[in-house]
Amino acid sequence: MKILAVEFSSDNRSVSLVQDGVLIARAAETGGRRVIGLVEEVLRQAGWEREEVETIVVGLGPGSYTGIRGAIAFAQGWQLGRKVKLLGISSVECLAAQAKAEKISGAVNIVVDAQRDEFYLASFREGEPLRLATHAEISARLQAGEIVAGPGMTEWFPQAISLYPDAAALGLLAGGRSNFISGDKLEPIYLRETAFKKAPPLRIIQ
Repeated sequence: MKILAVEFSSDNRSVSLVQDGVLIARAAETGGRRVIGLVEEVLRQAGWEREEVETIVVGLGPGSYTGIRGAIAFAQGWQLGRKVKLLGISSVECLAAQAKAEKISGAVNIVVDAQRDEFYLASFREGEPLRLATHAEISARLQAGEIVAGPGMTEWFPQAISLYPDAAALGLLAGGRSNFISGDKLEPIYLRETAFKKAPPLRIIQ
């Protein structure tokens, strides 16, 4: 299966091509470029035509809401035009796979900045589901000798490991999946409830 993986949930954005469990091409940059620029680069590296892509997998975060939304919109548009299969995989699951591949072992906590002085936290060794956590809780885990790894985490916690979700790992994870979905079902992972404040009625000034 020929897979195009798009991981835009952090500032380190990447795109990869994977075929039958083998990484074929990868392109990455920090911020900036739209998805299509990196996609064109990896297709050129691999010598693939767009029609050869059979599956697109998107990193669903949590992370950069704008980046994830852009990746999802790209995948939705591609499916409409070319009828490819789509997959969405948690970027935290991707990070856990990368930590394992890099032989980071022990009590590993995957942590992502959630803004508002909160963090997304998951511990795959303990089977702890993804949830929101405070700065104090992450610090306490580090003080207890546990490992904290995630995008830019050394900026918050000097003892942590900076680990960014990568499209290469995402594409390899997708190779063993068959839970394909339609584009309209792809949604960013976002644990906070979305709240909209209704604007007050217009006042007529005379």
